[in-house]
Amino acid sequence: MCASDCRLGKPASIQEMILGDASAAFVLGSEEVIAEFKGSFSTTYDFVDHYRGESARFDRQWEDRWIRDIGFEQLIPDVVHGLMNKCGMKISDFSRVVYPCIYPAVRKKLNKVLGFRPEVEQGNLQEEVGDSGSAHALVMLSAALDECSPGDRVLVVSFGGGCDALCFEVTDHILSRGSGCGICGSLASGAELDNYTKYLVWRNILPADGGLRSEEDEWTRWSTLWRKRKEVLGLWGSKCRKCGAVQYPQQRVCVNPDCCTCDQMDEYPFADKTGRVASFTADMLAPSINPPAIYGQIEFEGGGRYLMDLTDCDLSEVKSGLPVVMSFRRKYVDEKRGVCGYFWKAVLKRDEVNHG
Repeated sequence: MCASDCRLGKPASIQEMILGDASAAFVLGSEEVIAEFKGSFSTTYDFVDHYRGESARFDRQWEDRWIRDIGFEQLIPDVVHGLMNKCGMKISDFSRVVYPCIYPAVRKKLNKVLGFRPEVEQGNLQEEVGDSGSAHALVMLSAALDECSPGDRVLVVSFGGGCDALCFEVTDHILSRGSGCGICGSLASGAELDNYTKYLVWRNILPADGGLRSEEDEWTRWSTLWRKRKEVLGLWGSKCRKCGAVQYPQQRVCVNPDCCTCDQMDEYPFADKTGRVASFTADMLAPSINPPAIYGQIEFEGGGRYLMDLTDCDLSEVKSGLPVVMSFRRKYVDEKRGVCGYFWKAVLKRDEVNHG
């Protein structure tokens, strides 16, 4: 299950200051879960706070007072009390309470009205992420699970067109979950954008000249993508059965000059491998919305190398030998056909870069 939102605020509007882009994804199951679902309650209201017409680019919202007084202060208590009555629970049963609300005064009022203890309220990440709309409740839940212990009960409330309230109980499996970066890791690996003009260009609000090379017609050949879908979308290479050499992209003949075995390959994943920058260059002539374009040879742990774009970094911090991880990103935009092409790019492991 995943949720994602990317709302565009008009320049100089309050939405431009408070909105943020984010997504969160969870794997649902019935065995070895880290948080067990205990119950839910939902309400539906045709309450319009944010809206955007079919042909509009920018998000609009009604008055803050309307959203605070009629929205948050009435709809959230309504759904929370509904869950408590349905499940026979009390507010004091929860170790963590997650609900999106950008208004600090309203959050304090709701905490008092509903009886939430200050220590159980999950921070809403307004300064770090912004208001990410439909994704925000799940983004906050992910942050809460990073701090929860076995036995903790978590109340999660969404807001928009009514509310959903869900109850989870954290299990012992939270102690043995994978070491994914989570919300904290994603925030730590972020790169600061301190140039407003660049922000406007990235959002396609301000037109920019990408140079003559940007006029080249790039388009997706669907038959080719289908044949190479695992290589492109999954970053699958091949591994020689005879000598164990790995390579990307997939080849029929082993790249090991001492082997050269033909048609003896197994598929081999590169997307989950850490790599290191073997060499790199900065290209000021390549079309890029964030010049210079930085790319280089990436050597993967376990073998194999490939020429990849480096993203979320400045040229000044890139050095040979630095560790990188793979990230599935937008590769190009085919404006003529309204299509985006995606591929994998290399992202510096920010913790090791900062440590170095």
